[in-house]
Amino acid sequence: METLHILPVLLALGVAAGVSAAATPMIGRMARAFQVVDRPDARKVNRRPDIPLLGGLSVAMGFFVGLSVVVFLAGDRLDFSGHMGAMLVGGLLLLALGAWDDRFSLGAWPKFGIQIGVGLLAISYGFQIAHFTDPISRTHWELPVWVMVPATLLWIVGITNAMNLIDGLDGLCAGVATIIAATLAVVCFQGQQPVGVYFGAALVGALLGFLPFNFSPARIFLGDTGAYFIGFALALLALESYRQLSLLTFLVPLLALAVPLLDVGVSVLRRLRRRNNPFQADRAHMHHRLLQFQGSQRQAVLSLYFLTACFCVIALSFTNLQGFVAVIVVVVVILLTIRLLRNLGLFEEAADGPDAQGPHAEERR
Repeated sequence: METLHILPVLLALGVAAGVSAAATPMIGRMARAFQVVDRPDARKVNRRPDIPLLGGLSVAMGFFVGLSVVVFLAGDRLDFSGHMGAMLVGGLLLLALGAWDDRFSLGAWPKFGIQIGVGLLAISYGFQIAHFTDPISRTHWELPVWVMVPATLLWIVGITNAMNLIDGLDGLCAGVATIIAATLAVVCFQGQQPVGVYFGAALVGALLGFLPFNFSPARIFLGDTGAYFIGFALALLALESYRQLSLLTFLVPLLALAVPLLDVGVSVLRRLRRRNNPFQADRAHMHHRLLQFQGSQRQAVLSLYFLTACFCVIALSFTNLQGFVAVIVVVVVILLTIRLLRNLGLFEEAADGPDAQGPHAEERR
């Protein structure tokens, strides 16, 4: 196995951050020139018109350039072909989908169709939920293809859309994704997966380069362009860290991604309970609830950063837990999470009217 060197990690992070930061103002001007800008409506938190979208292009540029530096330095010592192929082709397709959606808007089903196609592409490159190990008996299970394909598709498409759904406040998606990507890179380091570490470092750098322009008050938004790309990248990075083969190990990316996954899961259940279309937007997401409690975007976003970091710390602890102890910890985490969701009021009916906006509506994205 190739020894992990710190220099390529730092180069991937630094180059990705520099390229992303340098590209963001230019991407913002291009988005305004092509009228790819945010148009506030009753559902959105943002009330400022004409904030440019397409910020995801900056993140993607930083990521690919940063990762290319590592590929160049590694030479033939590491096989990046499958990773780069899946991320390059799939990422570009999702960037195109997001850019079109940001400019012209697409319905849910065409977007899902393209996302499923991208998921199948990633599966063909080897990103698969194909096996797991029972944490108690240590029995190894191979999943049949008819289970592997739907499970992996659900994971990739689910994470891709989960990151899009939480992109509702300035800096929220980019900041949460930075924490998650850093955590998954550490997991890859612990699992002796150097490609995953370099992959994660490039993604963290690209997000850090973009975040100063996106934090409240944002000068540019990720748009669907960025949210889809980031979600897809995190989904693949999580599958890379999962290659340690343990069922408990797969709980690590699940916990690291707990905030976006919980948000999308509770949102779908809430809408189904109200007999609404599960894809119909509302103002009862986790960030909406925190915004009502905190009163400002920055406070709500920082609270979600902290919550994400807590789940990520718990996730990292699972890499050293085994057997019944790990099962007990899982149960405790689930119970505490349910209590947290109840405290946030996420199981209650959404308040979508004017009163739901609260006294600080004019500040919100």
